[in-house]
Amino acid sequence: MDTSEKSFEAHIEEVLAASSYRKREPKNYNPESCLDEDMLFEFIYATQPKEWEKLKQQHGEEVKSKFIYRLKQEIEKRGTLDILRKGVSDYGSRFNLIYFTPESSLNPEHAQLYQNNIFSLIRQVKFSTKDEKSLDTVIFINGLPISTLELKNYLTGQNVQHAIKQYRYTRDWREPLFMFKRCLVHFAVDNDLVYMTTRLAGKSTYFLPFNKGFENGAGNPVNPSGFKSAYLWEEVLQKDSLLQIIAEFMLVSIEITTDEEGEQKEKEMLIFPRYHQLDAVRKMVTHAREHNAGQNYLIQHSAGSGKTKTISWLAHKLASLQSSYNVKIFNSVIVVSDRRVIDKQLRDEVLQFQQVEGVVQAVEKHSSQLRDALDTSKKIIVTTLQKFPYIVDEISKQTDKKFAVIVDEAHSSQSGESTKSLKKVLGSLEEAEKENTSEEELTAEDEILRELSGRGRQKNISFFAFTATPKGKTMELFGTKNVDKTFSPFHLYSMRQAIEEGFILDVLKNYTTFQTYFNLIKKIEEDPQYEKKKGIALLKSYVELHDHAIGKKTELMIEHFLSHVARKIDGYAKVMVVSRSRLHAVRYKLAFDQYIKEHKHPIKTLVAFSGIVNDGGKEYTEPGMNNLRSEKLTVETFKLPEYKILIVANKFQTGFDQPFLHTMYVDKKLGGVMAVQTLSRLNRTRKGKDDTMILDFANHEEEIQKAFQPYYDKAVLTKATDPNKLYDLERKLYEFNIFAKSDVEKFANVFFKRGATQEKLHPLLDPIVEEYLRLEKKEKTNFRDQLKNYVRLYAFLSQIVSFKDVGLEKLYAFLRMLGRKLPADKERLPVEITDNVNMDTYRVQQISSGSIELEKTTGELKPAEGLGTGKRAGDEKEFLSRIIDEVNERFGTDFTEGDKVFFAELETRLAGNETLSESAKTNTKEALKLVFAHIFEDQLHTMVESNFDIYKKIVENAEFGQFIKEKMFEEVYSKLK
Repeated sequence: MDTSEKSFEAHIEEVLAASSYRKREPKNYNPESCLDEDMLFEFIYATQPKEWEKLKQQHGEEVKSKFIYRLKQEIEKRGTLDILRKGVSDYGSRFNLIYFTPESSLNPEHAQLYQNNIFSLIRQVKFSTKDEKSLDTVIFINGLPISTLELKNYLTGQNVQHAIKQYRYTRDWREPLFMFKRCLVHFAVDNDLVYMTTRLAGKSTYFLPFNKGFENGAGNPVNPSGFKSAYLWEEVLQKDSLLQIIAEFMLVSIEITTDEEGEQKEKEMLIFPRYHQLDAVRKMVTHAREHNAGQNYLIQHSAGSGKTKTISWLAHKLASLQSSYNVKIFNSVIVVSDRRVIDKQLRDEVLQFQQVEGVVQAVEKHSSQLRDALDTSKKIIVTTLQKFPYIVDEISKQTDKKFAVIVDEAHSSQSGESTKSLKKVLGSLEEAEKENTSEEELTAEDEILRELSGRGRQKNISFFAFTATPKGKTMELFGTKNVDKTFSPFHLYSMRQAIEEGFILDVLKNYTTFQTYFNLIKKIEEDPQYEKKKGIALLKSYVELHDHAIGKKTELMIEHFLSHVARKIDGYAKVMVVSRSRLHAVRYKLAFDQYIKEHKHPIKTLVAFSGIVNDGGKEYTEPGMNNLRSEKLTVETFKLPEYKILIVANKFQTGFDQPFLHTMYVDKKLGGVMAVQTLSRLNRTRKGKDDTMILDFANHEEEIQKAFQPYYDKAVLTKATDPNKLYDLERKLYEFNIFAKSDVEKFANVFFKRGATQEKLHPLLDPIVEEYLRLEKKEKTNFRDQLKNYVRLYAFLSQIVSFKDVGLEKLYAFLRMLGRKLPADKERLPVEITDNVNMDTYRVQQISSGSIELEKTTGELKPAEGLGTGKRAGDEKEFLSRIIDEVNERFGTDFTEGDKVFFAELETRLAGNETLSESAKTNTKEALKLVFAHIFEDQLHTMVESNFDIYKKIVENAEFGQFIKEKMFEEVYSKLK
């Protein structure tokens, strides 16, 4: 048996030859012109004889040599990709050098030209005019070199790394064949693996893996029919596949990078799709062609997967997609993304594919732009989530059109209620969930409730949701339902594969937890009793805000940075401090700067938080503390080499891309998706960055492992949410006997009547509120919980199934309004607990250092159950000493219903504010939010004395403050409108 490398070469040649490739000899290649000239002229004679005769009249007998010279010049100037797409002109004659696969069967002439393409390969190509070195295999189309292959065989003791080394050290990039943009891609191949590059640069050549992945990691699966790497020649290099890659995937782009000194540099890149990108787009497009509109697709692609490129390719393909009957599948493709660069990138890339201006329409300003784009069936429309609610009516009229909606990152800040407004627009644009959120956080879109048909899957809409970290409800909304009733992503590129292939770093490799120990001394002789949960929250806040705690952690972080981090990434490493609130961030910034000044360390810090923080009677802002003119300058300033430390509070924890970020100091409770997204700020790769570091003051190792595990391999929803749970909740609510079905009907008759005003609703709800007040305390709590569960579950389920039971819709609207009428709990928060303890000592002790190992198994996501607790455990009464003991064991705050008071006085002031009232008459809801934010802060400050405890909670805890602000806005907005 022949186990040589030559045998491996011959096998690939035979497979390609059996699929329309021609075998050519080394002598057929001209190293001077880098062409197989006979194949070039055979193609031109067969496809463009008239143009050739026209050129022959200009050049005479030297026509061949002069055309080759002209073509060589053009390729060296423009590159092969541009030549193939746009052709070449010579003395008034224009020649196409390739004919791509026809999009439809309506043009038989084009189909014949396509059939005349000549695919060929040559083994052992002597590529140089200076020596006899040879290349294993070169792929040609119509005589032009398209791809080179260096092949290695395990059975001769060599592998793909030897092929990579050969390219780097024995394939001189200055040789004409290896010059940038001459060949489109260079493959290093062995029996198992494939790597690729589009630019040879000697020892600096960067190769990317071009593998399928195996068991959600790197590598390739076992191929029972032959080599693991056979997909390269059996699939990728096949005629139609290669033509499609050249026509619709390959790109020339400008990559902007920031060097160590903060200077931006531009570099021209030739993009060849990675295997998972090619596979994902092809599978989605094939499925869409076969099943038409009305489908949902969840694409779980990790950070480092190149999602923006994948989205661009998908948008372009869907925009021109036709059925087998030559009928267009989609009228418009709508890309929903908050990435600022995506609209420009789409325009630039689609222009390369089609050479037609105006294919991509960016909607950035007002609803009329989006309305016009839809009315005129613009092929690709790029917009943000905020733009959709403005044109609900316009979209609902276009039922005769079909849309593809591509959602970039399937979870956003929106939750079930606001997502339903998008569902009214085009079906179900974003998933209707935001985990661990309360009903009051859901955005009110009353107009959406008028039409039941605005919910459920719509036959004219397909959704393509891209996310690295799908939650359970995201999976159920967009995922693919399996036979066993679980849900899976339509396509997967896992975090594990991205890490193993080197596209991102494993941020959990160097993870260290620190536990904070408090020694609290009682100031009083007898222990007072306090409710346990509230006591813990207050003590935790008190201790963590104590100057001594901030100071101790500051010293530890700075000294750790100087000792262990500063020399990383060639001395340019940076760190992020994740603080638990805006007030923490302010105090950390002051403490860091003071410590650095006292010890004369040559580093600078920046802080990032929103709005104004009032601490000790002094106001602080991000620009003020950073000595910058605007918040917008913080990111750019952090790129400068002297700025090493960025302290954040609910800012830059997601979507922040800084490759020099090496270490993170976490002083905030993190869980679920937020833990993954926050810690993943470290995973960006760059030269010299070999590892990362996390120092965690606030979380346990097991908690972080639990958060990451579902997304390491693959997320799978364990089972579907049962829509019948709504009927269970409906029955439980009626069993309280405080309202009847007749009450719901009366309410619905008013609520859904066009032109009705809200004053007619209150007389219908007030008697029910009175009945509620007669309930026992436990029954009140239980009723409120069941009410919230129903509202949350309906908001979610209505995006998946179309309910024919109108009664469910009526009850949903009724309960939402009733929930707002129910009085808030009147419990008083025992803030005096902090008067009963003193901080005596504060010490930090390392309790765990090492790496967190994630299991190589499928992670399960839980489905939507009741979307709430259903039953709230009663607050326990415990002595202060026992509260102190638990604080020593637990971390984080726990807000209860007692914290979420109604704020009647603040709401009254806001609703009566003349500026806000006038602004509501002329502004969109989104614009009004900006006005509201400033007025909210102003009004809040006027109440500092009368409501100091609540005021302090809002300004010190950004998450709680944001919750209150959003709730108040929705309440005030509903009144003003």
